Amino acid sequence: MSRIGTIARRTFLVGSVAVVGGAAFGVYAARKPHPNPLQTGEGEAAITPYVRIDGGGVTLITPRADSGQGVYHVQAALIAEELDVDLDAIAIDPGPPAPAYWNTALGAEAAEFMVPAQGAMHNATEGVVTAAMKLMGLQITGGSTSVPDGFDKLRAAGASARETLKSAAAARSGVDVTLLETESGHVILPDGSRIAYPDLAPELAETPVVQDVPLRAPEDWRYIGKPMQRLDIVAKSTGTQTYGIDVEVEGMVHATVLLNPAQGGDLGDWDAAEALTMRGVTDIVPITGGLGIVADNTWRAFKAARAISAEWGAPDFPAEQEGHWAALEAAFTEEARDSRKRDDGDVEAALAEGEVIEAEYRAPYLAHAPLEPLSAIVRVNADSAEVWTGTQIPRFLQNNVARIAGIDAENVIVNAQMMGGSFGHRLEDEVVKHAAEIAVQMPGVPVKLTYSREEDMIHDYPRAIAMGRIRGRVSEGRVQALDLSIAQPSVMSSQMGRQGLSAPGPDSQIVAGAFEQPFALPHQRVTGYRATGLAPVSSWRSVGASSNGFFYNCALDELIHAAAADPLEERLRLVSDPLARAALEAVGEMSGWSGPTPEAGLGRGVALTRSFGVHCAQVVEVRDTEAGLRIARVWVAAEVGRIVDPVNFENLVQGGVIWGLGHAMNSEITYSGGVAQPDNFHDHAGMRIWQAPEIEVRGLENGDAVRGIGEPPVPPAAPALAGAIFAATGTRLREMPFNRSVTFA
Repeated sequence: MSRIGTIARRTFLVGSVAVVGGAAFGVYAARKPHPNPLQTGEGEAAITPYVRIDGGGVTLITPRADSGQGVYHVQAALIAEELDVDLDAIAIDPGPPAPAYWNTALGAEAAEFMVPAQGAMHNATEGVVTAAMKLMGLQITGGSTSVPDGFDKLRAAGASARETLKSAAAARSGVDVTLLETESGHVILPDGSRIAYPDLAPELAETPVVQDVPLRAPEDWRYIGKPMQRLDIVAKSTGTQTYGIDVEVEGMVHATVLLNPAQGGDLGDWDAAEALTMRGVTDIVPITGGLGIVADNTWRAFKAARAISAEWGAPDFPAEQEGHWAALEAAFTEEARDSRKRDDGDVEAALAEGEVIEAEYRAPYLAHAPLEPLSAIVRVNADSAEVWTGTQIPRFLQNNVARIAGIDAENVIVNAQMMGGSFGHRLEDEVVKHAAEIAVQMPGVPVKLTYSREEDMIHDYPRAIAMGRIRGRVSEGRVQALDLSIAQPSVMSSQMGRQGLSAPGPDSQIVAGAFEQPFALPHQRVTGYRATGLAPVSSWRSVGASSNGFFYNCALDELIHAAAADPLEERLRLVSDPLARAALEAVGEMSGWSGPTPEAGLGRGVALTRSFGVHCAQVVEVRDTEAGLRIARVWVAAEVGRIVDPVNFENLVQGGVIWGLGHAMNSEITYSGGVAQPDNFHDHAGMRIWQAPEIEVRGLENGDAVRGIGEPPVPPAAPALAGAIFAATGTRLREMPFNRSVTFA
């Protein structure tokens, strides 16, 4: 794997750096690029920060983290589209942590929250936010930004590399560059002879950089928009894929942790005498919040952890779940108001004109619970460190290990690994911090730290608990007014605080999935309230929209029902965005929506949520059986502007629907005695395989902007299911999980 290095031999101000032994060409949004981080040796070339060539072949750098969503594959396909290489003939490498890999798409959602309306002010705000993120070098995977971030810049990097390879071949052959073509990793001369890209690596350092290469028209694409076999599909189908937990390093020891069950509480007196006598146990050391147990294998470390007795301090949040809900209820005050980014018409005056419909909705804490247990290997030497783990935040991780080890961050090597799930979990790096704390007490020894499933669940930073309250009014068969108030803790403050950063200003995630919805009610208001004193929380797949999509759509459903209108037809009447309208019309056509179902016990619900810039509409069909409710079918239409791989797109949408439905049905985290419950999959099961419905997906490409699809299918799933259950049974569900009120077959 390449390491951080920026030994420049010549620099091009438009975004390229030639490094010792090869060449590097970068494509960046701003004028002054970050240095290319790829090091090259003799006979190697780094063409852009995304393409490395040596005698062994072509390696594409895919810095956005892969947790199973196929983003390594998609990044590689975008580069390969212009580079003219075959996907089955290249290698991929996530590359080193580096500012060059900053996420260009992260600023869009923040800008929309600051200035919701499109136009010059919005664009200027997005530019300022994006520039700040570039200066920080924020290399983060999240927010469904991998495709928006890479769609143009990765193709541009591939095109620049392709044309530079042609220039090198022209210099070698004496043939005019305009007469050269490329195909399958070769430069093709007019006489049909072929020069393999790796053969040109030694000459690239002396080849002038080719910049500003026009990108190919869609009709010339070989990969984009075509069904592809993912690069990892064979390994994952044959059980040969290496995940972070599979990595082994020579001389490593194994470790686990015993942390205060009440997250954030202190460690008091402890007794490990029995554990130290157990077979294979070599050491027990203090770490932040608890103890690190070191042994010759993971299972023995787990057993030893259970043999330790300790006194634990209390957490700084309510010990019982009732206290968490009480904190949300208490947050609906003017003093706790965090934002009001939607205030159309005159809500108070409209509500004063007639009967007011009121309701309260609840969404619980939820664990991330990826299948792969959290693990990391850390080795700390006198002036350097090395890490092997799956991560969505490699630069934060790098800085944290450097701080713990007392070394410079540039001396921390991070070997990013494939992840067996994340759902936002790997936006945290506590497992790496704990491994580093143990490793500094064992200089030179690689420490492989693995959390038990119980430690992971209990000490997860879950999805934020949330509460929504509505007031609304209808008249003459139409929805006239909606006042939605949302209380939840700040995800951004909690998450950034663990990285030593502050999150100034309002938190957009408190109202995300609600304030920006494309429905033009005459009178509409969305207010966010920041609840404090609750359990620490983190990003969870679709973040605030995962709850707020439920609140907003269920509020619409209740008002539409009160108006005696059709759930789909009234949404189509109210919808104000043509892209959203197309999504609603598509699911209506796909599902054959024609109003109430004629069959007793069969119900359909519809929802649309705009999140991460994507309009995603869903229709869910539920059948009430003697064994309970069964979800029969789901139809989904999502507007993303451009689909890179339709197979992967469909898989991501289907997975998002299953994720959203399963958690709405069955899952929650509660607190008892300050401890998160449950501590394993048995009571946090989501959807079982026999409960999975048939899911039909349609991707729409009407918009100009390219969007991601990892998270947008989640928010509409729960409200569409709630609407279907109401249509089938007459039971109105306002609190997740739904199994509190109904039984599923």
